[in-house]
Amino acid sequence: MSGAGHHLGLLLLAEAVLCAAATRFQDVLSHGSTSPVTSYKKLQGWSSDQNKWNEKLYPFWEEGNPRWKDCWKGGRVTAKMDSDSPALVGSNVTFVVTLQFPKCQTEDNDGNIVYSRNCTRDPPASMDQQAYVYNWTEWIDNCGWENCTSNHSHNVFPDGRPFPHHPGWRRRNFVYVFHTFGQYYQTTGRSSAKFSVNTANITLGEHGMAVSIYRRGHSGFVPIARAKTVYSVTDKIPVSVTMSQKHDRNISDSIFIKDSPITFDVKIHDPSYYLNNSAISYKWNFGDGSGLFVASGSSTSHTYTLQGNFTLNLTVQAIIPVPCKPVTPTAPPPTSAVTTGQSSDSDSSPTVESVEDNPDGGCHIYRNGYYGSSIDVVEGILEVNIIQMTSIQMTESQAENSLVDFVVTCQGSLPTDVCTVVSDPTCQVSKSMVCDPIVVTDECLLTIRRAFEEPGTYCINITLGDDTSQALASALISVNGGESTKSRRGSLVESFSLRSFPCRRKENRNT
Repeated sequence: MSGAGHHLGLLLLAEAVLCAAATRFQDVLSHGSTSPVTSYKKLQGWSSDQNKWNEKLYPFWEEGNPRWKDCWKGGRVTAKMDSDSPALVGSNVTFVVTLQFPKCQTEDNDGNIVYSRNCTRDPPASMDQQAYVYNWTEWIDNCGWENCTSNHSHNVFPDGRPFPHHPGWRRRNFVYVFHTFGQYYQTTGRSSAKFSVNTANITLGEHGMAVSIYRRGHSGFVPIARAKTVYSVTDKIPVSVTMSQKHDRNISDSIFIKDSPITFDVKIHDPSYYLNNSAISYKWNFGDGSGLFVASGSSTSHTYTLQGNFTLNLTVQAIIPVPCKPVTPTAPPPTSAVTTGQSSDSDSSPTVESVEDNPDGGCHIYRNGYYGSSIDVVEGILEVNIIQMTSIQMTESQAENSLVDFVVTCQGSLPTDVCTVVSDPTCQVSKSMVCDPIVVTDECLLTIRRAFEEPGTYCINITLGDDTSQALASALISVNGGESTKSRRGSLVESFSLRSFPCRRKENRNT
């Protein structure tokens, strides 16, 4: 009995040692670092990283291992992983991994890796012959789904689960294993992989996502690249606002002209369309004492009638339909609403999540998003007018062109530059443009001299500008000359036809 018990004890000890020495997903996907086992909420479709990893079929190499140099023909493969975060909790966050092959290598339609034509140093003997880096089609053409290797292990993941069997399985020669929150997700793919994770069970904040990529080999799989990225989950609706004013000159500042409408376009970052069925409202406070303004659309406009610095604030609220939770037999709260306050690093006010009954018997929750910005409102150049045009009399020997002086006035701030564009009578085809700096110290009244090579009818656009605004006036002018070339060059401007179109032009900065 004692001998049998001793033998059994040795077997149990040996099994315990083997279990302790077994490679786990955590060991591979955490790059060999050890961390305490932590309980996380289950991600749908994901598995615990405490599962055993088949290191024989999927070898694991530390960074710096010389075998990395030979894992791919022609150089190292790199992987780039991006996400569309920040993600509103409850929505999906999507990750995209793209493999970048060494120079001259690309993936063909069958999923094989080939050399790009006219790029490889050693072209094939026949120009019609394709040069392969990895011809996986040839490897598996003579075998079926169950017989690609003698041990039938070529179409399984590191945890032993079989690959999904679908018509395009022969073209998926890479295995992607993702890792986050103590869990892993595995899939096959081509030179890129895309997948989404629902964030309902992910805690708020920033988190890391890592991926290990393996390629198909003759008797197993070979590690070729790793990548990682940071993604974030938030309980605030991600919001951005673009501000514009007609005839922007410089979009890099936050200066606007008073008495001219500013357009505010709100963009909600919701790439997974989580809010598609939600009722969304936009509450504006433009900071000029005009009060609160609630809009149902994402675009609105506002006109500031005073100069100064203003702080505008926007609150976006979404009422999201959700399944109703089962009623518990415990004592109900005083009202039908259950409210939970959560703090936020981006806003001092708490985010309120309220689950309420809808009149139609459904339930919904509230999510808010916030935006704020400081803007400057200035007078700007409000209007430009051409009040007089005069031809300059010159002798025939002096005159190369006909010269005309334009007397221009403006309202608002004083300009610092002037541009004149001479076009055809339709104002569509530009013939010449001249811009000059100007100095106006007191009153906005200046004379601009421009030359005309030939008689005819011209469209003149005169633009006055400063650092923050522009204003434009247009006119049609007829330059008439005699019958001969000499008399035409020396003649006066005999008649004018003036049509002015004052307009405002103001800069802003998109935020």
